[in-house]
Formats: sequence, structure tokens, C-alpha cells
Amino acid sequence: MTPSLETKELTIRFGGHVAVDAVSCAFRPATLTAIVGPNGAGKTTYFNLISGQLKASAGRVLVGGEDVSALGAPQRTKRGLGRAFQLTNLFPNLTVLENVRLAIQARRGMGLNLWSIWSEHRVLIGEAEAILERIALTARRDAPASSLPHGDQRKLEVGILLALEPAVFLFDEPTAGMSVDEVPVILDLIRDIRRDPTKTILLVEHKMDVVRELSDRIIVLHNGRLAADGAPADVIASPVVQQAYLGISVDEEQELAS
Repeated sequence: MTPSLETKELTIRFGGHVAVDAVSCAFRPATLTAIVGPNGAGKTTYFNLISGQLKASAGRVLVGGEDVSALGAPQRTKRGLGRAFQLTNLFPNLTVLENVRLAIQARRGMGLNLWSIWSEHRVLIGEAEAILERIALTARRDAPASSLPHGDQRKLEVGILLALEPAVFLFDEPTAGMSVDEVPVILDLIRDIRRDPTKTILLVEHKMDVVRELSDRIIVLHNGRLAADGAPADVIASPVVQQAYLGISVDEEQELAS
């Protein structure tokens, strides 16, 4: 089966610093891969190279077998890549509903005109409302995105991704900055996406309990290089990975094993 996403020798240099160093990985549908490693390991930079926010110094990115290395972020989105950022990436002055509706319009190639199709395409509003119900934001449909608390903004960003219907979801620390009460909502949304056998999920996450629960596979980056790749139990159990790459103490190791 052709991978839904593949990187081949993907590399980026900033001056003399190699932030991502010849990383080759293939990702397939019905799989959630967690990408972990210490701060500065290259995780977000790797995501930026995949999604087109950064141009690689060397190597290739393939989506569904198509080489998209020369394409920018918008073109890669049209090829099926969906990206959620560490910091929310919304239209702050538009309402919650409008943010989702514009994503649906973009997916359909209808442009980003806010008003000309409002009365002509009620079906778009219906689709947007269905997504808002799915992400538990129906009550805030008419509120400006900027007025939402941080947790609701993260939910809205996931809603926008759902509206784009990507084949590959890239989540970069989706629970960052969220309260304990808000985290389960985001994780439930990711679980819901994971149930779709046609979808591929890549997840950068520091919370090892989240990684352990959700992932089918763990990749460890260290100094921009691929340091480990395998089943969660195998990667987590590796003393080298725990100490050098994840910073897990002996007590935490015992807790993970229990």
C-alpha cells in the first residue's frame, strides 16, 4: 500500500545548524504516530517541513505517493495535509461559525468570499453547524473566535481541520496551554478521527500518558535525527530512549511499566 505520507532524507539547515537531519519515515492510514523527543529535537521543524511552512534544504515529502516538495503550504493542504499548530491559527475577528464555513468553502474550491454565497449555499451552514456540534461549540457559534478561551480556540482549530477533510492530520501539541478540564475534549476529538480507517494522524506531544494511550507507533527525534521508531511499548521500554531522549526518571519508568 502506498503510504499516505512519506518523508525521504528530509533535511533543513539554518546556517551551520542542522535542525532536521535526513529523516526518512512512511506513515499509513489507520495509524496514529506520536513524535516525541526533548525540546529542540526538531519535532515542530519536521512538521513545518511536511506541511510546507518551511522549505527543505534536501530530501522530499510525498503525499499519497505524489512528490509535493516543491509545493507551498496551501497546495499541500489541497493534497490532503491538515495542520494544527501549537498556537491557534484562526480568523480572530470572524465568528466561530464563519471560521468553519470558510474552511468548508476552501475545501470545495469556492474561495473565501464571506458574503456572496451566504444565501445561496445554506448547505455550507448546515455542514458547519454539524461540525460545531461535534466539537461542542454550538453555543458559541456567533461569537468572534478571538473571544473564545484558549481551550475553545483549540477545539475550533480542530473543527477547521475536520472541515478541510484531510487525509493526514498533523497535531502539534494540541493540548498545550489547556486546563485539565479542557484536555479530554481535544483527546476525544482525536480519538474520533482515529476511528476512521482512511485517516493518518501524526501527533507531537510531551505528555507521555497521552502518547502511551493514543499512539500505535512512536518516533523519537534527537538533535534532528531519527533516534527510535517502533511500537509504543518497545520505544517506551528502551532505557536509552527514556534517559537520553524522553528524560523519564526511574520512578516514571516503573509507573509506565505498571
